[in-house]
Amino acid sequence: MGEDPGAVSARALDEPSTAPQTPEDPELLRADIDRTRRELGDTVAALAEKTDVKTRAKDKVSEVRHNVSEKKTELMARTRESSPDGANSAAVQVRAKAQENPIPTAALAAFVGGFLFGRITKRR
Repeated sequence: MGEDPGAVSARALDEPSTAPQTPEDPELLRADIDRTRRELGDTVAALAEKTDVKTRAKDKVSEVRHNVSEKKTELMARTRESSPDGANSAAVQVRAKAQENPIPTAALAAFVGGFLFGRITKRR
């Protein structure tokens, strides 16, 4: 069922140790200690960097701002490309319809003008 992960099995006690043997020469031992200290320092620095929430949050905000800026620039470029032709063609179509049907256009303009005039005078 559930075994204690920290428990040592009988087989592990019988097998020879795979841990590196410590050198007998004092210079080799000092070099090994220095290497271990450097590795431990690198590990501690990496852990400190991962647990620095404030810096990680600032980095994430900076990344999101950069992405939003790129998307905005891309969207504005696409809008500039499509807008002038689309707006001009729509205005041309409205003008052409108005010229084809002047009486309904005048009636619509009078209705909208009267509606707006009524709204403005009612507020006062």
